[in-house]
This record gives sequence, structure tokens and C-alpha cells, in this order.
Amino acid sequence: KYHMTIDLKTVKKISKLARISVDSEKAKKLENDLNSIFEFIEKLNQLDTSKSEPLTSVVDAKLQLRKDEIKSKNIRDQILKNSPDENKDFFVVPKVVE
Repeated sequence: KYHMTIDLKTVKKISKLARISVDSEKAKKLENDLNSIFEFIEKLNQLDTSKSEPLTSVVDAKLQLRKDEIKSKNIRDQILKNSPDENKDFFVVPKVVE
């Protein structure tokens, strides 16, 4: 049986890698919190799930389908009113790809 624990040195290393500033007091609390989480995971690992069906959700609901239809027609002029440059027939956006 493998029992994972995190020590103070590991907490400080993780916080450094994540670029999170952690003082000694907070690091000690994180160490305790993370070890509590690992203890809970160990309890979950002991459960027999061989007879359990996999779930995608705990709610037994089906996705409601609707007809794919256009609800707004001929609203081009209304949309272009939102353009910062009212004299254009299009929107200019900043370049995002080199």
C-alpha cells in the first residue's frame, strides 16, 4: 500500500514553480491541507467500484434538443451600428496571429 504525503520542502517547491508567494505559516497550513486531501483520496481508493457504472453526471437528465432555426433576419445594419467606425461595412479587430 502506497501512502503519499507532502512535506514542507515540497510545498515550498510547488509554490515556487507556481510562482505563488507563500510564507512559512501559510506553507505549513498548505502542507496539512494537502495531506488531508491525500488521506481522503486514499479512502476513496479503498472503495470497491467494480459493480458501479461510470457516470458522466450525477443527474439522470437527457440533453433537450431544439430545432436549429434563424431567429433574427436582416439585422446587418443594426449590428454595424456597434462598429466604432460608422463609415465601414465591417469591424476592424487587432491582429492576433503573426
